[in-house]
Amino acid sequence: MISVNNVTLAYGKRVLFDEVNLNFTKGNCYGIIGANGAGKSTLIKIISGEIEPNKGSISITPGERMAVLRQDQFEFDDVTVLNTVLMGHKKMWNVMQEKDAIYMKEDFNEEDGMKAGHLEAEFGEMGGYTAESDAATLLNELGVPDDLHQMLMKDIGANIKVRVLLAQALFGNPDILLLDEPTNNLDVATISWLENFLADYENIVLVVSHDRHFLDAVCTHVADVDKQKIKIYTGNYTFWYESSQLAARQATDKNKKMEEKKKDLLEFIARFSANASKSKQATSRKKALDKLVFEDITPSNRKYPGIIFKPERDPGNQILNVQKLTKSVDGRMLFSNLNFDVVKGQKIAFLSKDPVALTSFFEIINSRMKPDSGKFEWGTTITSAYLPNDNSEFFTGDLTLLDWLRQYVPAHYTDVDEDFLRGFLGKMLFSGDEIKKKTNVLSGGEKVRCMISRMMLQNPNVVILDEPTNHLDLESITAFNDGMINFPGIVLFTTHDHQFMETVANRIIEITPKGTIDRLCTYDEYLGDDRIKTLQQELYN
Repeated sequence: MISVNNVTLAYGKRVLFDEVNLNFTKGNCYGIIGANGAGKSTLIKIISGEIEPNKGSISITPGERMAVLRQDQFEFDDVTVLNTVLMGHKKMWNVMQEKDAIYMKEDFNEEDGMKAGHLEAEFGEMGGYTAESDAATLLNELGVPDDLHQMLMKDIGANIKVRVLLAQALFGNPDILLLDEPTNNLDVATISWLENFLADYENIVLVVSHDRHFLDAVCTHVADVDKQKIKIYTGNYTFWYESSQLAARQATDKNKKMEEKKKDLLEFIARFSANASKSKQATSRKKALDKLVFEDITPSNRKYPGIIFKPERDPGNQILNVQKLTKSVDGRMLFSNLNFDVVKGQKIAFLSKDPVALTSFFEIINSRMKPDSGKFEWGTTITSAYLPNDNSEFFTGDLTLLDWLRQYVPAHYTDVDEDFLRGFLGKMLFSGDEIKKKTNVLSGGEKVRCMISRMMLQNPNVVILDEPTNHLDLESITAFNDGMINFPGIVLFTTHDHQFMETVANRIIEITPKGTIDRLCTYDEYLGDDRIKTLQQELYN
């Protein structure tokens, strides 16, 4: 068990935590959620001992081993891939090094033999004799092939390093597992493997993630970091979100009697509990929900942006025609012979194993990059708004948010005043004096929210999004997701957010160096189609 006792942490006048008290218990997976800057990663660092709180303490059941997903990709540069994983079990690794050092002694004596014997017994009790094969198996399951296991970490790619460091954290069945954004740079298959691994995990897991689908798949509880406090709620992220929204609606319904409110909440718990029994986390999640009482459900204090796109006109029959589009970079083919038409009502998710291919495609159809060959044509009725992956060119000056947004007012608007612009910024939670904030000091998430304000101002009937959830907190991601579900126009997008992809897209186009796969279906249907897997092997190999 982990006990957080009266923990307080402040940086100058900024208080992150104020006398926080929590218990994390065995058999549960806790999703740490909160707005950007609320202190999610800091909580992980306090529990791991990397950061000392100003006040209070962390206590862990004696003898329990903790493992942490490392974020520093250069820490193990001169270590082999396999040994990096083995070092995840620090005690076992130290015993291994100590006994090997004894055996290498030239003046090996009887005392050394006795000590080596004790170390061998300790090593065996920790599973040391199968450690290398266990670590190799774990690496293979995470997509790190055998031929890389003896390479130095500095000689492998960043995307592989992420998997090795994840294997290091998971190795040896730690009693406490701390994971900060574990799905970053993982492909769909590896994320699915990790979901199944954690669903079967019987110890304590604390995970910070912006991936709602992942949180729903693995979490039995949510730890909400909000207003210098942390409160633990039963259920996964969707249960927390929907129940808090229900509680908020009930709090404003003064005409409904308490008995009726209680009945609605109990019905909601029962419905979610039934669904939980079918999930990967079936046993632990259902047990947790069965113990839940309606008094535990409270309204959230969170504010959600208002992401609402209102097309100024409906798109005509001709939207986008792409013919034989081809692009390569430094001799590497990104995509070739891309052909498709977009029709009314379509919300298309674009996939590729190469993110450069996706960004290049979006840059081309927005006339910000030229293709090697081929062409594209937008319909005359189309007004598009584009959210690029890299928005740095939009924030080179030191304008206030108000003046920054004023640059992008469409020419046909007349008499645009401050209140008009405040309305668009306010929807993205920039209120009061925040509109006087300079754009050169904005965080990554604030810049994306400014870009969304800019897009809404354009009243587009086509929205183009390259990784729209990057840098956003869960509240903004949820609002953006809902906004795209309700948007009456066309959406062309790519994202690593599984739930965004599944709930928005009704057509999938996968672009590869050798052609495309184009299907009218949902994302989950696409992933589950074995015929598509066969096509992928042909087009990528």
